[in-house]
Amino acid sequence: MPRSVVLFVVIIALWLFSGLAMTLLTEELDPKDFVIGTLTGIAGLLCYAAIVVLSGNAARLLQTATAILGCGSLLSVMFVAGNVFLSPFLSDNITNIVLTLILLWSVPVEGHIISRTIDRHWYVGVVIAMAVFVFQLVLYSVMDPTPVTAT
Repeated sequence: MPRSVVLFVVIIALWLFSGLAMTLLTEELDPKDFVIGTLTGIAGLLCYAAIVVLSGNAARLLQTATAILGCGSLLSVMFVAGNVFLSPFLSDNITNIVLTLILLWSVPVEGHIISRTIDRHWYVGVVIAMAVFVFQLVLYSVMDPTPVTAT
């Protein structure tokens, strides 16, 4: 991936737009979820940045952040598309399973990106991505302690 600040800014805009679209088109989400989701996304990105810098690969930081945010944007768009196009035809349970799998796919994707960035085996990247994912979930629940109810 090229080292480009312009591309990074475009990807940030796409990431924010896809998060906003997800919030607006998902019945269970409200504007507070967009803000908290954005903050937890930034926290996760900062975790990855620290790992990249501490591994001695600071020169790859911009490309890594661009790749992670770009993949996150794409997965968010897939989530929205799945929500819009599957829910009229499938039950809520099946649709929710598919949407959850789309979101969980971010773990191996981000794991692959991190593993290539820090020159480690793919499994190391996946373990790092799982840790960041759990951290983001905990952070989200601390910021929004209201329990989620099944629909």
